[in-house]
Amino acid sequence: MTQHQTAQTMKPATAAKKLGVYLDATPADFREGVVSRAELNALQTDPPEWLRDLRRDGPHPRPVVAAKLGVSISGLARGGVTEALTTEQIEALKAENPEWLRKERETQAEVRKESVRIKEKRAEEAEKAARAERD
Repeated sequence: MTQHQTAQTMKPATAAKKLGVYLDATPADFREGVVSRAELNALQTDPPEWLRDLRRDGPHPRPVVAAKLGVSISGLARGGVTEALTTEQIEALKAENPEWLRKERETQAEVRKESVRIKEKRAEEAEKAARAERD
């Protein structure tokens, strides 16, 4: 008996998230359909003009905005940024460098430092445990 394989599909919101684009800015036919795994791979491999434009100019979803500004998504919310921003708006924010953005970047830097410290501490503890096992 042969099994029929069905194509794995996803909602447009999931596909947009995987592509790193803002769903509301995508073409209507993308938003209104479903996206197969093969279609997603094709979009990633050879992006059409609309996808290249969105990735370059935006509007960008919050995770992308946060990454471009060097802050967390929560930091964006604390700064009052709740909407998608274009690349131009992001660059203007960087140039303006408001107080909230400076604070959030400092916070993000501290979080990164702490993550590195914890990772190093765990590695050191694992090394000590491995040495203790050998002895």
